[in-house]
Amino acid sequence: MNYSLEENNLSGTLSSVPIFPTAPEGSSRLTGSVKMADCIRVPLLLLLMCIFLFVHLIQAQNNAIKKLIAGVDKMQNQVGGLGLAAGNPGVDERNQGAGASLSRRRSTGWKLAEEAVCRDDLTRLCPKHSWNNNLAVLECLQDRKEDSEIAAECNHLLWNYKLNLTTDPKFESVAVEVCKTTISEDVHSQGEVIACLEKGLVREAEDQTGAHVIREECKKAIMRVAELSSDDFHLDRYLYFSCRDDRERFCENTLAGEGRVYKCLFNHKFEDSMSERCREALTTRQKLIAQDYKVSYSLAKACKSDLRKYHCNVDTSLPRAREARLSYLLLCLESAVHRGRVVSGECQGEMMDYRRMLMEDFSLSPEIVLHCRSEIESHCSGLHRKGRTLHCLMRVGRGDMGAIDPSCQKALQTLIQEADPGADYRIDRALNEACESVIQTACKHIRSGDPMILSCLMEHLYTEKMVEDCEHRLLELQYFIARDWKLDPILYKKCQSDASRLCHTHGWNETSELMPPGAIFSCLYRHAYRSLEQGRRLSRDCKVEVQRILHQRALDVKLDPELQRRCMTDLGKWCSEKTEAGQELECLQDHLDDLVADCKEVVGNLTELESEDIQIEALLMRACDPVIQAHCHEVADNQIDSGDLMDCLVQNKHQKEMNEKCAVGVTHFQLIQVKDFRFSYKFKTAYTRRIEVDVVICLSTTVRNDTLQDAKEQRVSVKCRKQLRVEEVEMSEDIRLEPELYDSCKTDINKLCQNVAFGNAQVIECLKENKRQLLPRCHQKVFKLQEVEMVDSELDYQLMRVCKNMIRRFCTESDGKNVLQCLKQNKNSEMMDPKCKQMITKRQITQNTDYRLNPVLRKACKADIPKFCDSILKKAKDETELEGQVISCLKLKYADQRLSPDCEDQIRVILQESALDYRLDPQLQIQCAEEISSLCTEEAAAQEQTGQVEECLKINLLKLKKEGCKKEVLNMLKESKADIYVDPVLHTACALDIKHHCAAIPPGKGRQMSCLMEALQDKRIRLQPECKKRLQDRIDMWSYAAKVAPAEGLGDLAMQVMTSPSKNYILTVICAGVALLFMMGLLCGRFTKRVTQELKDR
Repeated sequence: MNYSLEENNLSGTLSSVPIFPTAPEGSSRLTGSVKMADCIRVPLLLLLMCIFLFVHLIQAQNNAIKKLIAGVDKMQNQVGGLGLAAGNPGVDERNQGAGASLSRRRSTGWKLAEEAVCRDDLTRLCPKHSWNNNLAVLECLQDRKEDSEIAAECNHLLWNYKLNLTTDPKFESVAVEVCKTTISEDVHSQGEVIACLEKGLVREAEDQTGAHVIREECKKAIMRVAELSSDDFHLDRYLYFSCRDDRERFCENTLAGEGRVYKCLFNHKFEDSMSERCREALTTRQKLIAQDYKVSYSLAKACKSDLRKYHCNVDTSLPRAREARLSYLLLCLESAVHRGRVVSGECQGEMMDYRRMLMEDFSLSPEIVLHCRSEIESHCSGLHRKGRTLHCLMRVGRGDMGAIDPSCQKALQTLIQEADPGADYRIDRALNEACESVIQTACKHIRSGDPMILSCLMEHLYTEKMVEDCEHRLLELQYFIARDWKLDPILYKKCQSDASRLCHTHGWNETSELMPPGAIFSCLYRHAYRSLEQGRRLSRDCKVEVQRILHQRALDVKLDPELQRRCMTDLGKWCSEKTEAGQELECLQDHLDDLVADCKEVVGNLTELESEDIQIEALLMRACDPVIQAHCHEVADNQIDSGDLMDCLVQNKHQKEMNEKCAVGVTHFQLIQVKDFRFSYKFKTAYTRRIEVDVVICLSTTVRNDTLQDAKEQRVSVKCRKQLRVEEVEMSEDIRLEPELYDSCKTDINKLCQNVAFGNAQVIECLKENKRQLLPRCHQKVFKLQEVEMVDSELDYQLMRVCKNMIRRFCTESDGKNVLQCLKQNKNSEMMDPKCKQMITKRQITQNTDYRLNPVLRKACKADIPKFCDSILKKAKDETELEGQVISCLKLKYADQRLSPDCEDQIRVILQESALDYRLDPQLQIQCAEEISSLCTEEAAAQEQTGQVEECLKINLLKLKKEGCKKEVLNMLKESKADIYVDPVLHTACALDIKHHCAAIPPGKGRQMSCLMEALQDKRIRLQPECKKRLQDRIDMWSYAAKVAPAEGLGDLAMQVMTSPSKNYILTVICAGVALLFMMGLLCGRFTKRVTQELKDR
């Protein structure tokens, strides 16, 4: 059908009708958009509308209608026939009947009820009291024709009547009478009177500058006329003439009638080739639809039964009542859909069209225009088309572009609820266009229009598949969806019963001003992680959805309304420079102790939630995916996490699959656990009280003391001890996980370890190696740490890491706490890894600096230490090394053979180890540092220490000048007399001779040494040359030692004799001397003169 020809003919016909005095079409229409300034003088448009609704109120209206009728006869054949032919080409004969009927109307008060073509329909459908009012009859038949068939001739008569009603300027006089307070002058143009009135109505609704106040009666008339023209765009004369070319361009094949052309033009409204005048006319009509859904014929028809079914149009007596607004219709029917009620597909299709319309053009929402005017002017000017202005306002609402007025924020939230883009992303045109490529690649497995598309996009946020424009549009929309849990249709569907039961929610389309944004979801997630004992838990399906939302919200702090509301001040104060994804929440967690109470509470609750289900941290999970797939996939697949996944990540923190981002994230979580151990789910369940660092330290100390003191019953439960051990092992990996130690050593770290990276216990190791240079406070804390590590080797992170393979090889059956002891026993094995051996030596050096760092020695010598070394203990300070003084004291007592058996065994081991490596003797190292560097440089530089330095010092005994060093070397000589194993050089040289000549003699207490000395003096025995030479050297050294360091008392003298290789000779001489004195006494008598009894009695 050729619409172009029809419309051109119609235009020519109308221009020749006498009722339009300005014949040329171009001059009769406004050449540009009709501005309200033109309508202020002549807002007469209210004329037409008001005329018809209030004919029965205004007597003068009848006269006006009489004048109108006279002109309609002339229009009938020219306009009516063509107009109907445009929509229904097969009704030419019926046009003639209708025209004949109209020609019969008398000049005195013609009535529609008198027309024979409509009498049967009128009698059947309309109450009799309305027959005298043409508009009442028109309204009745217009409303009923969808439900009941109306005769074609009557329908054509009604169409012509409506056409004349909207084009005849003689109605302007009646409109001026009805709307005289609004219209001040006359306007002459085709449909522009009504168009101007409609714009005036819109201007008033938007509270624009210069808008006139329109009376309610006039408003009703305007809306009624707009409604009467809703089925055929020809009836809206201003829009028809404004959009003729655009209709030809975009909607050539669209049949007129039932609002189809309107919808077609609406869909092409933002096309670049659309004329501005047509776009303006379409926008005005859309705004009228927003005020009264009946202005849309297709929507009112499609949803009529559903509106009645779900009581969405209770009060229809007022066309502009609340129930008539498009927003109310959408909310009411959307509520029914979300509750699982059946809404016809045709109605849902119409709803989707108008929801998309609201999202495309912000100006269709009077509240947005009214309350967001300043934000639009400041930030969003020039972005009117395709929803860009609305998304710009969303960005302002997020706080990305400055502050937003609360009323504007509320208007945006209301519009998002009305449009409900969460149910179908395609409603948001800006989002749809921005994310089309992402959806095609990342979400192609999901059906188009499915609500899960938005979740899919959120899952790919900050990934390689996401594009920047989509990222912005998505976050802008999600910000508002996050503030109303009902706007996520999947969450609402799965959780509506739980929310009603636990959180006392309202209906879908009902809101409470007292309920803060996000309150319902906060209630849901609090119940999601309750234990069975706590009761009132969520259903399984609802909990899954709550977890999904939490995963999404972890991507951006602004997606958590409660967190943003409570922490706004702290975010600005502490985290203003943290702009990367996920950094804001990490920043708040890092400053947990500095936050205000409200913010600290919500951050603490969220962190506690993460401790149970770390998968909420979506960014961390993405970074750690390689490690999870390689080492933790079984834990990750478990829906009930309970902290297992994070434990797995910590345990595999140094695997080759671990990348920097994952390692940083895991360490961060460990750090926040240290701030409050309720953030450790397992530790929290093992110890029911509120747990902080001090409590953990206290528990650890209690366990350590009970262990050292061999307590019959541990004061800390098995479950708590087990989890405490896990926490302590994790803390040993990074000094920052031990806040007290970290705070005490910050200065030393910056000074001595500034180039050492955190992690792998590297900083702690650096402090240990520079222990003598540390400040007292830090030195004390490091000593305390070492004391704990020596009690439990598993807490020594570096040892466990470096010697991991050797532990598996040699110590699989050893208790974790005794790993160091096991490694020491296998230190000299050929299969021992050199790096592990070096680490073991470091720990031995540490142990020998203080007996308290050697728990085995401490236990074995607990009676000997206070007995023999009490003077040293009295001088010692708590938690400060004794630099090996107590162990040196015990060594001397070992040489004197005065120690208890258990203590003697431990000292023998220490003597044997230190005899091979001078570094294991702290007193020797301290006293002889200069001599070693000057006399034994090569020996000290040897990679493998086998006693060379000790032998060098012994050989150079006469060259030693420092008394302290000389004393230590003499002590070594004294100790070697007690056991040949303490002298590795001599033992190596004489090993074969010991096997041949002293095999039956047990070691210890100088027995084997005495055996060798006797063999040396026995001329019948030939010792190995090297052994003979070394023994002779030792005799010379001992002789010198006896001269330099004589016995300090009878006990020391007796011990020297008993341990001397010549003790038999010495004892023989002593016995011979005593016997000689005894014999002389017997033979020679008294040396003094005998005194007589008499002299005594005097």
